[in-house]
Amino acid sequence: MPKKNQTTVTEFILLGLSSDPQMQIFLFLFFLFIYLITLGGNIVIMVVIRADSHLHTPMYFFLFHLSFVDICYSSVTVPHMLMNFLAEHKTISVNGCIAQMFLFILLVGAEIFILSAMAYDRYAAICDPLHYVQTMRKGICVQLVSGAWTMGFFDALLNTVFTSKLHFCGPNQISHFSCELPPLLQLSCSDTLTNQVVLLISAVVFGLSSFLLTLISYIHIISTILRIHSAEGRRKAFSTCSSHLIVVGLLYVTGFLQYTKPRSVSSVVLDEMFSIQYSILTPMLNPIVYSLKNKEVKTALRSIFGKFRFLN
Repeated sequence: MPKKNQTTVTEFILLGLSSDPQMQIFLFLFFLFIYLITLGGNIVIMVVIRADSHLHTPMYFFLFHLSFVDICYSSVTVPHMLMNFLAEHKTISVNGCIAQMFLFILLVGAEIFILSAMAYDRYAAICDPLHYVQTMRKGICVQLVSGAWTMGFFDALLNTVFTSKLHFCGPNQISHFSCELPPLLQLSCSDTLTNQVVLLISAVVFGLSSFLLTLISYIHIISTILRIHSAEGRRKAFSTCSSHLIVVGLLYVTGFLQYTKPRSVSSVVLDEMFSIQYSILTPMLNPIVYSLKNKEVKTALRSIFGKFRFLN
């Protein structure tokens, strides 16, 4: 059918997690609590790293930026989702939806490459400690973080440029709480083969390259740790990267399950569960993991809160 005879969609309806009013109030309170924990936890991590001179090291430089990304990452989807829980008309404009998708891809890309930079930092610290200060000097750290943001930007730009060329003529209901690319492609009246190919190639190039960088770093790290003779030495070496391993696992395992599961087991509920995990729960859990598993962060927290108690 020619496009001129089709009605152009100007907004989408986000169906969200539930249509039951009472359940929506519960979900609003539940996700508001998670969002506040996410903001509070990540802001505390950033403040502690800035305030404590002992944490002015490459590892905590990356953690500072990871917390900043997590705040932005969560803020792209959660506030609009909270608003929709209370709104009668749960709509978002087409341009707004594409903008949300762009920011989502940008921040996911930045996050996974910052995690790769953190893995490389642990590799340099454990496998080549004598040259660590030179290897991870400030200029290199800044370049790695800048590279993470650049890679995320190009990944987002590539997919957004092709998405912006799509024509939407109905239906306009998205069975999701946010605008992600796969559901958008399903609603397009245009041929989406090119978009699907671009999505696949970008996921492989950006996602796989980040994963391989992290994997190779940890292969060397584990190999080095196993060669340490004392059990105490192995424990100390492993403890320096245990928090990072947990955070990487939370993100990659969920992403892997989401994008490799067969179509036969795909469902709206399953897709939403995976999305909640990597876009809402992971940004909340990251600062908690680093606070509980990292002695230096716990010491800095006790020191700062101890000063507040003294002032009171």
